[in-house]
Amino acid sequence: MTFHVIVGRGAAASKTALLLAEDGERVRMISRSGEGPGHPLVEKVAADATDTDRLTELTEGARTLFTTAAPPYHTWPEQFPALAASLLDVVRRTGVAYVMLGNLYAYGPVDGPIRPDFPLAATGPKGRVRARIWEEAAASGVKVTEVRAAQFYGAGAYSVFSLMAQRQVLEGRLALVPQALDVPHSYSAIGDTARTLLAASRDEQAYGRAWHVPTATLSLRELAGSLADLAGAPKPRLEEMTERDLALLELTAPFWGEMHEVLEKPGHPFVVDWSETEKVLGVRATPVEEVLREMI
Repeated sequence: MTFHVIVGRGAAASKTALLLAEDGERVRMISRSGEGPGHPLVEKVAADATDTDRLTELTEGARTLFTTAAPPYHTWPEQFPALAASLLDVVRRTGVAYVMLGNLYAYGPVDGPIRPDFPLAATGPKGRVRARIWEEAAASGVKVTEVRAAQFYGAGAYSVFSLMAQRQVLEGRLALVPQALDVPHSYSAIGDTARTLLAASRDEQAYGRAWHVPTATLSLRELAGSLADLAGAPKPRLEEMTERDLALLELTAPFWGEMHEVLEKPGHPFVVDWSETEKVLGVRATPVEEVLREMI
């Protein structure tokens, strides 16, 4: 039976594990907590991915190593390199195919739709560490691909929308968000992210380059309005956060201080070009209403 390893336990990791298991493929899901979805073909193991010897032992014999893992957001520059180095070393030792889940930070500010062949020109610390992780993996000679997602939405998503708008909209409360309300913005559904990871892992021509997860592109106000309509909630009350609002949030947790680097330019659309993913890998974006129904 085909055997795969997934490092991580979040929504994208869990959905990927379930899709593999539903196809009759065995999955070993590794995280520090040992948590994951319940399925007879999904084995959950508690382990630290920076323990290279242990991770090598758990990966031996696998066809694919998927990684969706990341350290706490505010520690990326300090902790991400060690995690990435351990994962890459495991790939070298075992010869497993390597599928990385990334995001769009590495591109830096971009005018027009973002294509996967754009240069990784980020200057901020989180963007640069993401770029370096991919560049080192791509230059290592291993069989590797990276799937890059936009802001997540959908069941189990962890993002600006899920943290700062989703519950507030459903409960009819004011949502303060650090994002322009009326400009186009691309969102990646959790399910589409998992399907893109699987499609890239199964297509030999996918390796050696990056791919974009299909996205839905609409304004935050439109997304919130669709969510409210489907849930029978009141019309959303939305306000864009000021720098002062964000500064006050920084006092409550270090996560919020990290938002400054990744916020888009005011009034600047953030749009992803995922046409190659559809053309080559055959993955399309799930209709927005279908994704929102899963959330509700």
